[in-house]
Amino acid sequence: MNNPFETINARLTNIECLLLDLKHPSLPKNRANLGELNVLTIKQAAAFLSLSVPTLYGLVSRQSIPVSKQGKRLYFSQSELIDWVKTGRKLTLSEIDSQAGSNLGKRKGGKNA
Repeated sequence: MNNPFETINARLTNIECLLLDLKHPSLPKNRANLGELNVLTIKQAAAFLSLSVPTLYGLVSRQSIPVSKQGKRLYFSQSELIDWVKTGRKLTLSEIDSQAGSNLGKRKGGKNA
């Protein structure tokens, strides 16, 4: 069964979004327009990254993910999210060995000189 606080939070978030849409009519109202602009809402970004919305809010609060804020709404650039995911790429063992070998070669060259 769903946590009742999560349900309440989701409903309050939806109400807040509706109020902000009314307050800021200059923002694109049609969600299809957001896709054309390559901009994602918090829910779309969470789905795109396969993360939960609370996890994404945590990343935003720690300032570890690229985000734009308009009023109280958060917007994510899909291309920036892709770049952000790529920065977390782990090196393969062969890449680590290659880097270690080149670093050792530089050290030995530096000591002999």
